[in-house]
Amino acid sequence: MAALVKIFLFPGLLFLSAYGLCLEFLDRKLYARLQNRIGPPWYQPLADLLKLVGKETIVPKDAKEKRFRILPMVSLTCVVTAFLYVPAAGVGASASFAGDLIIVLYLSMVPALVAFLAGWYSRSVFATIGCTRTLTQLFSYEAPLFLSLLAPAVLAESWSVTDIGAFYRANPALELLNIPAFLVAMTAVQGKLERVPFDQSEAETEIASGVYVEYSGRLLAVFRLTSDCEMVLMLSLISAVFLPFATGNAPVDFLLYVVKTCVLLALLSLVRAAMGRLRIEQATAFLWKTVTPVALAEMLFVILMRRGLGL
Repeated sequence: MAALVKIFLFPGLLFLSAYGLCLEFLDRKLYARLQNRIGPPWYQPLADLLKLVGKETIVPKDAKEKRFRILPMVSLTCVVTAFLYVPAAGVGASASFAGDLIIVLYLSMVPALVAFLAGWYSRSVFATIGCTRTLTQLFSYEAPLFLSLLAPAVLAESWSVTDIGAFYRANPALELLNIPAFLVAMTAVQGKLERVPFDQSEAETEIASGVYVEYSGRLLAVFRLTSDCEMVLMLSLISAVFLPFATGNAPVDFLLYVVKTCVLLALLSLVRAAMGRLRIEQATAFLWKTVTPVALAEMLFVILMRRGLGL
């Protein structure tokens, strides 16, 4: 019974979905205010989701129907599962073991692969263009993202998200060594979430919303919800690794968790508002030629510092 509560209520699907909708509202509101617009009301993300749920689900004639229908659920399931291994909401992870960081990184990669398959099996020209861009970008941001999160793990000598956070709470000064990795992680997450300037796969003015152009109704609603949940997952993971500060008081730590994730989201929104969309080759070149070398240099630096400090 306790396991079901964790999976479906807190900190599982219900909490993840609700907080994802809250962060979507905050993101849209901040983005609007940075553009001198009013932005949506607080209930708009939920209203959009319910509207999609009430609409008819149309499956294209040439699509592979079974795969077309099951892919959204696969994507959401992987995100919810990964979230169980991340210390969130001011408490420890619901499930934790020595190598859970690898599991989180692996499961967090699945939604992008599912997006590719969703576009491919839609049998639409626009969806095919979008899914090939998604796959191309996947190979560009995953390498620096993995390296940026593995560098703190190497310094902490642990592959557990929970243990990494505990190590840096005990040695807060060492967290300063991870500042370059933090900047790399934030840049890579912007690409992972397909936000400006890395939103080529959903370039509305070019390819009619790309990957999900053939999705509608409840299936599109699940993909939209997955996107919000993925944002919570990545912000929570970065918060747990790079900002693991806690007081030991559950209510205070929960508020601290909300503040940390909201601040990280504000940084992403600022970048989104300040930059224009890159072309796919520009995004790929930037991620491989600039961001990845910084991540590699940080990894080497951490290894040398660990030996120098005798840890």
